[in-house]
Amino acid sequence: MTIPQGSPNCIDLHCHSTASDGALSPEELLARAAEKGVSHLALTDHDTIDGLSAAKAGALKHGVQLVPGVELSCVWGRQTIHIVGLDFDPDDERFQTRLAEQKENRWHRARKIAERLQNKDPDSLLALATEKAGGDVPGRPHFAKALVEMGRVTDINQAFNRHLGAGKPGDVKAFWPELAEVVRWIIEAGGIAVVAHPRKYKMTATRLRALVADFKAAGGRSIEVITSGQQAGDLGFLTDLCRREGLLASQGSDFHFPGAAWCELGRIEKMPEGLTPVWHHFREPIALAD
Repeated sequence: MTIPQGSPNCIDLHCHSTASDGALSPEELLARAAEKGVSHLALTDHDTIDGLSAAKAGALKHGVQLVPGVELSCVWGRQTIHIVGLDFDPDDERFQTRLAEQKENRWHRARKIAERLQNKDPDSLLALATEKAGGDVPGRPHFAKALVEMGRVTDINQAFNRHLGAGKPGDVKAFWPELAEVVRWIIEAGGIAVVAHPRKYKMTATRLRALVADFKAAGGRSIEVITSGQQAGDLGFLTDLCRREGLLASQGSDFHFPGAAWCELGRIEKMPEGLTPVWHHFREPIALAD
């Protein structure tokens, strides 16, 4: 039996803050989560848990249960894949070391983006983008905001269309570890590995099944069955895939910024019957409210 969405329980296991490429600070994120009726939230910033301490304080203040989370970048079949880690031990020293390495990979990528977009004075662009990221590693959305402020483009959409979108100069690929290695990191830290937004990789059904098979063989236990931006038929396909592979089902809004109703915190479809929710296998399983 799944936990119903809305009052009294609403579980969102995928979102971002300014610690990576989100628009809200961890404190602001938890305030918004409470406002939207979220009862349990995992902050899953890209390759970092730097926002976790502030998120814990915000969770306590606003009465939201916080689940340790992170979204790790890796490579499978020459394609970048994102694996969400849930319910791990954030104090695990090996995991912290690996996250530090991932963060340095992101800084290297950010410097490359700045060089490609402003080769005469990349430091100024990098500094402004870093400011937009709240002092943390800037991602492409932060570079887009910087380009707008510099007058290089009129808005963020134009920044991506001209400079940062797929195939553009600012679309820099980072060097990421292999999928099996990232799954192992999460497991060794006591967590559960989850394939993030499976249908966003634009794979054929056959290739996606191969990805999930390799993920499962590496020890991965869950896939996101429900996330933002899914097309008609995605839910049914992922539900069937989850059942066939005997995986746990996860869900999350993949929230990054306010104003996009399609990826709002807590806006999640009801999980189909017959799936086992990932939160039933947390170290402290989340139970239905009376």
